[in-house]
Amino acid sequence: CIQNRDLHKRTSFYFCILEKRCYNIGMKRRRKNRNKKKKISILLISILLVLLAFVGVKHFKTKYVEQADAEMRIERPNIEVDLLTVNPYSRPGFQSDKINNIVIHYTANPGSSAKQNRDYFESLKDTKARKASSHFIVGIDGEILQCVPTWEIAYASNDRNHDTVSIETCHRGEDGTYTEETYESLVHLTAWLCEKFDLTEEDLIRHYDVTGKICPKYFVEDEDAWKAFKQDVKKVLEKE
Repeated sequence: CIQNRDLHKRTSFYFCILEKRCYNIGMKRRRKNRNKKKKISILLISILLVLLAFVGVKHFKTKYVEQADAEMRIERPNIEVDLLTVNPYSRPGFQSDKINNIVIHYTANPGSSAKQNRDYFESLKDTKARKASSHFIVGIDGEILQCVPTWEIAYASNDRNHDTVSIETCHRGEDGTYTEETYESLVHLTAWLCEKFDLTEEDLIRHYDVTGKICPKYFVEDEDAWKAFKQDVKKVLEKE
């Protein structure tokens, strides 16, 4: 009986030691698992914060912004606002991204007026002949019409519609040269838009620079005239 009691004590003792060791091993594993989960959670949170920061910065960089007219130094040109009806063919109503360039075009329709070209864009909602429009049109007599708000895209510059403002220019002859009135209004309007969107003369491009199309004809075929135009815009921007 004494031997049995001793055996029982020894067995209980060893069992307690084994149980304690198992408990300690279990605790270590649980702590290890908790630490592992904690590290994974921290990593996931860090990745999420980086993604949110990236999306936020990207959104800020691509968001449409403009300077208020009251804060601008260059006087607003005389612009007649005659907006197109929202439609899928000439004014889709899509939001523009941050404006990175001003694109100069020509109508390729000698002798036509700004109003006639504006009305053509408007007619596309009914004819569905093509997708075309422009934010502004400068007429032969120097008049300026606005067809599409600058915070919306116009169907003018192909894959650059989303981040550009487009200006169509009217001309008398096939060679695409401008009247003095058209040229002066174009310089003024372009400089004003540059200030509004924090751009310089180096941010002016031709439709030709986007697609290779001979547009505007005068500024494509006469590179010196294009350079002179950019310099004239620069003078207005730098004028005190």
